[in-house]
Amino acid sequence: MKIKLTICLLAFLNFYEAQESITYQKPSAEILKLADYERPPSVLMNSKKDWIVFSYRPTYKTLEDLSQQEMKLGGLRINPMTNISSSITYVNNLKVRKTNDKTEVQVRNLPANPKIAYTSFSPDEKKLAFTNTTGKGVELWIVDLEMAAAQKITSDNLNANLGSPYLWYKDSRHLMIKTLPQNRGTLIDASKDLPTGPIVSTADGKVSQNRTYQDLLKNPQDEKNFEILTASEVYNVDLSGNLKKVKDQDLYSGLSFSPDGNYLMATTIKKPFSYIVPLSRFPMTTTVYDMNGNTVKVVNEIPLNEIMPKGFSSVRTGKRDMGWRNDMPATLVYTEALDGGDQSKTADYRDEVFTWEAPFTSTPKSFFKTRQRYENISWTNDHYAIVSEGWYDTRNTTSYLVDLNTGESKVLENRNYQDIYSDPGNFNTTKNQYGRYVVDMKGGKSYLIGAGFTKDGQHPFLDEMDMKTLKKKRLYTSNLKNGKEEIIDVLDPSKGEVLTIRQSSSQYPNYFKKNIRSGKAEAVTNFANPFESIKDVYKEVIIYKRNDGVTLTGTLYLPANYDRKAKAEKLPLLIWAYPTEYKDKNTAGQNNQNPNDFTFPSYGSFVYWTAKGYAVLDDAAFPIIGEGKTEPNDTFIPQLVANAEAAIDAVDQLGYIDRKKVAVGGHSYGAFMTANLLTHSNLFACGIARSGAYNRTLTPFGFQSEQRNYWDVPEIYNTMSPFMNADKMKTPLLLIHGDADNNPGTFTLQTERYFQALKNLGAPVKMVLLPREAHGYAAKENILHLLWEQDQFLEKCLKK
Repeated sequence: MKIKLTICLLAFLNFYEAQESITYQKPSAEILKLADYERPPSVLMNSKKDWIVFSYRPTYKTLEDLSQQEMKLGGLRINPMTNISSSITYVNNLKVRKTNDKTEVQVRNLPANPKIAYTSFSPDEKKLAFTNTTGKGVELWIVDLEMAAAQKITSDNLNANLGSPYLWYKDSRHLMIKTLPQNRGTLIDASKDLPTGPIVSTADGKVSQNRTYQDLLKNPQDEKNFEILTASEVYNVDLSGNLKKVKDQDLYSGLSFSPDGNYLMATTIKKPFSYIVPLSRFPMTTTVYDMNGNTVKVVNEIPLNEIMPKGFSSVRTGKRDMGWRNDMPATLVYTEALDGGDQSKTADYRDEVFTWEAPFTSTPKSFFKTRQRYENISWTNDHYAIVSEGWYDTRNTTSYLVDLNTGESKVLENRNYQDIYSDPGNFNTTKNQYGRYVVDMKGGKSYLIGAGFTKDGQHPFLDEMDMKTLKKKRLYTSNLKNGKEEIIDVLDPSKGEVLTIRQSSSQYPNYFKKNIRSGKAEAVTNFANPFESIKDVYKEVIIYKRNDGVTLTGTLYLPANYDRKAKAEKLPLLIWAYPTEYKDKNTAGQNNQNPNDFTFPSYGSFVYWTAKGYAVLDDAAFPIIGEGKTEPNDTFIPQLVANAEAAIDAVDQLGYIDRKKVAVGGHSYGAFMTANLLTHSNLFACGIARSGAYNRTLTPFGFQSEQRNYWDVPEIYNTMSPFMNADKMKTPLLLIHGDADNNPGTFTLQTERYFQALKNLGAPVKMVLLPREAHGYAAKENILHLLWEQDQFLEKCLKK
C-alpha cells in the first residue's frame, strides 16, 4: 500500500505541476456522452388528471446565465434588472395534452426566447398561468389549454423578488399581481459611495443560537436596496389585461385568499431589519382585508427574531404557522408555544393550536394541544382532522385523528420517523369545493399511499382506512418484477384506478393508469432512456455489516462488460456517500435503496465512471449513531472509519476490486466526510471533496444535526474539523467549490483556507473553484470541467 501511495503521489504532483492557468475542458468521450444529454420534459398534471403540461428546459444553465447582475440581500439573491431570483431555473417550451390523447400539442404564441417560471393551473383547471422573464422584467402569461395558445396579460413590471408575483382569484377570470411601484426608488451602488460612518451592532446580553447565514444585509445601503427591491403594489388583472389597484406600496412577503374567496390575507415585512438573520426572521405584520381592500383585522404582529433558544425543537414565541383552514370558508389556524419556545424547559404541552373564524371579532378557539412540537394539520371534508407533532431529539413523530364534532382524538401513528419500515404512508388528498387540498374521504374511508420499504426490499402499497375504527385494509401491494412501481394518486377508489410511475434500472420513469383489481396498466407517458450507453451496467443493492453489527447498504455498479463470474480483473472502486445521524441502530440499518430505481447518472455521483471501467458503490450508508443521551457526533470519527472499512470489505469480499485502488467522494457534508476519512484512515488512495466545510469553529452555533455550540463541546468541534488536523492529511485530495456558495456554513472560504493549510503542510492537494456557482452546480461549462477534473484525478491516482 505504501509503494502504491508513493506512486500515486508522484503522478499527482507531476500531473498538476503545470496547471496553474487552465481553460474549460470537457471529460473523456465515455463520460461526455452521458453528461451532454437532452433532458426529458417535466410533467405537471391538474388535480382531475385530465390535462398534462410538459415543461421543457435545457439540460444545464450556461455561464452567461450565472453571470447576470445579482444582489445578495437578506438571504435573497436577486437580479435587480429583471426583479426575479437570480438562481431560478427557467423552462423554455410548453406542450399540453389531454391525458387520454396520445400526442402532445405545442403551445402556440409563446414569447420569443421564453424564460418561463411559476406555472399554475386556474381554479377551474381550464387555464395555465406562467411568468416570462424578459431583459427588463417579469410578465404574466395565460395558456388556454383547449386552444393550446398563450397570451400575454401584463407588461414586464411584475415583482418576483419574493417569489411568485401572482395568485388566481376563485373565479378563474382574474389574478392578483404584485407589480413594481410606480415611484420606485433608485438602487444604491455602495461601492461608489464614501461611507458616512462605521457599521455598529450591539448585543443586549441575551443568549441565542444563530447559524452562519449567507447573503445577509451588511449596511444601511443594503437596507435601502432591500426595501426598493422587495416593495410592490398590488393589482387585480383580468384575462384581457385590465388593471385595478388593490393595495398601495408595501413589502408584501405573502398573499393568500380565504378558501371562499371573500378575504385576502397579506403579510408585510417591517423594520428594523437585521444584519445577523435573514428576512424570514424580520418583523412582519399579517392583515386580513375584504375584497374591496378594506382592513378587517390585523391578525398577527411578529417582532424581530434574532434571539432563539438552543435546539432544533425550539421555536419563536407568538403566533406561527398561520394559514387558512382548508375545510372552512374563512377560518384561520395557527399555533403558539406553551413552553416559551424553549425545548429545554419542562412542559406537559409544548404547543397549542387555535382556530379563528372571520371576521375575527371573537376570541380564537383552542383546537388542540400537542405534547411535542406541532408539525402540521391535514383537514378532511368530513368531521375529522389529522394533527401531527414531533420531537427532534428522539426522532419521534406522533399523529392524531381528531373528531371535530366531539373533540376526541385517537393516536394514528407514534414512531421514530427515521424508521422507514414502519412508515404507514401518506393520506391521499383531493380538492374540495373551495379548490383546497383535503384528505380524500368517501363513506368514512380514507387512503394511505406508502413507499413500502421492508427488510425484504421495497413494495409500495395502498391501504384503505376506516376512520371510525382505524382498521386498515391492504388494497394493493406492488410486486413488479425487475421494476419499481410508485403509486402517485388514487383516481377512482370505487373502480380501483390509480396513477403510478413505473421504472427500472434501464427504463426511464413513466406514468401509467392502472387498475389494481384487474392489473391492467395503460401508459400515460413514454419517455425514452437518455442514457442508453450504460443500460447494461450491472446494478445491485448490497447489504453488509459494520464491525459493531449495524447493517449497512449501498448500490453497487459494475461495468457492462465486466465478467462477474471470472473476476479476473480487479477493478478500482469509487465510493460516494453522505453521513446521516440516527438515534438507534435499528433504524440506521434499514435499507432505503432499490436496484430497480432508474440509473440516472449526474455530476452528483460517481456513476459516470462505470463507463470508464470502475466499480462504483453509490449512496453507501454512512450512519452516525448516538443512542440514549449520547449524541451521534460524540463518536463521529470512529463510526465514519468503520462505515468506510465495512463498505470496502463488502465489495472486496465479492471479489471485484483491488482494495489498494479505492477512492471516496462526497458533496457538502459528504465532502466533510471525505476529508475526515483521508485524515483519520489509510483506507483510500485518494478523495474528492466538493463544497464542504472543514473548520467547524467557523460554524460555532451548530452544524448539520449538531445542536450544541462550540463552547458546549469544543473537543467535538476540534476533533471533527479536518482543518484542525490538516497536518495528518497526506493522501491526494481534489477540493472543488463554487465560488458563490450560498449554503449556510459552507462558505467558499472553507475550502480556500483548508487548501492553504494542506498546501503549506506539504499535502498533495488541488483546489478548483467553479466561477459563479452556488452550493449546487448549474452551468454546463463548469459541470463538464468538473467531470474532466475528476476524471483526470482518478485516472492518475487509481489507474497508473
